[in-house]
Amino acid sequence: MKVFFSQQWGEAARASLEAGPQAEALAGKLQEYWDFYNLIRYTYSSSWALGARDLPAELGGGTRYLVVAWNEGNVNECRVLNESEPVEATYVLAADYRDWKALFEGYDALRTVMYRKLLLNEGELLEFFKGIYFFVECLALIAKGPTSFPANAAVPAAV
Repeated sequence: MKVFFSQQWGEAARASLEAGPQAEALAGKLQEYWDFYNLIRYTYSSSWALGARDLPAELGGGTRYLVVAWNEGNVNECRVLNESEPVEATYVLAADYRDWKALFEGYDALRTVMYRKLLLNEGELLEFFKGIYFFVECLALIAKGPTSFPANAAVPAAV
């Protein structure tokens, strides 16, 4: 298992994104949906910085980002930024640690976005949502990767 927001975890996220949806996911939606997903994937040339706020001390505390850069169907970059590194991406999004953990424990990726648990902080909102189904499927792929969380880390309560 890769520790959440470690460099090894970022590498595993890249592998999941490159591989794309597996047979079980493909069977769960209409072919037209996946045709649209592929249309976006193979023409997409934007990047995301996916932030996790309020990380527990066992994970370094503060906020860290996973930067994912796409170009014509390939992940050109997928790495975890330390808090001191500048965050540069077409779209910068962030969620609290507890919401990331819920996603990995089975909370729906689409609901994570639509219920504003993962918020777009920087980037053109309309342009971002033109490819929302592609983004949501990628978020689901990241959340299905082998991930471990510190056993003793306190998860802050929702406000």
